[in-house]
Amino acid sequence: MEPPDFEAMNFTVEPAPASYPLCAEWREGAEGSVFHLANIFLFLGFMGGSGFYGLLYLFTFLTLGFFCYTFHAWSDSCTTDAFLWNFALFGACLGQLLHVAYRLRSVSFDQDFEELYNCMFKKLGVSLSHYGKIVACCERDIHTIEQDHCFAVEGKTPIDKLSVLLSGRIRVTVNGEFLHYIYPFQFLDSPEWDSLRPSEEGVFQVTLRADNQCRYVAWRRKKLYLLFAKHRYIAKIFALVVRSDIADKLYSLNDKAFDSAGHRYDLRLPSYCHMPGTELEKSDGFLQVPVQGRTA
Repeated sequence: MEPPDFEAMNFTVEPAPASYPLCAEWREGAEGSVFHLANIFLFLGFMGGSGFYGLLYLFTFLTLGFFCYTFHAWSDSCTTDAFLWNFALFGACLGQLLHVAYRLRSVSFDQDFEELYNCMFKKLGVSLSHYGKIVACCERDIHTIEQDHCFAVEGKTPIDKLSVLLSGRIRVTVNGEFLHYIYPFQFLDSPEWDSLRPSEEGVFQVTLRADNQCRYVAWRRKKLYLLFAKHRYIAKIFALVVRSDIADKLYSLNDKAFDSAGHRYDLRLPSYCHMPGTELEKSDGFLQVPVQGRTA
């Protein structure tokens, strides 16, 4: 039997293709400007912060970045899978951007609550979502006190809420003698609030009277403690702002209280509260407080 003539049959053996194609040589030209612009947008996007505005910033740049990637992949007919992935990511980021923008638009407040947020809560980094829960707890109600009307009477008014003055001026007196003023964006009853535990009850030891028409916002004690139980972060924020308000009131009094020798007077001494009101109401000058033991 003669061996087969392979040359006549013209059989050729082709090499099997490699499983993973290798890069034979680097491309001479760089990628197009759209590709580089997409990476710049992604870099800027990942530099965003937290909160609503941080999310808005993040998804805005991610949407632009993946749109550029989609346009770049569309220009190359051999990258169908890359085009589909980038288009899907572009759609997801665009959807998130619209969702965040809608939520940001829905979290809007009246001018009074906007000013309250800017003056008291924004500097502490409280997000608009948490502030929205704080505003909802007071039911967005603004209360008014007419001139010479009392917010609280010593020994009679129960401590059942926490209030912040929005406009006007409140005079604080004890035993009929002037103690200090309360100005806008200060708590009306921070010492009383901080002096009681959640299960305790008490009454005001000072009288708060409006010098002119005043407006304030108030949180009911029980509702506020329920909010604290659900959101420990909000409880910490209120503890911080209440105690800071108490400290500011004490330091503002202490800065004006000097005895006849020129030494700073200790507000813990009892004779301070029994001084004549005319001396305590000196607005610009320092208070001349009598030395302990002398007749007031």
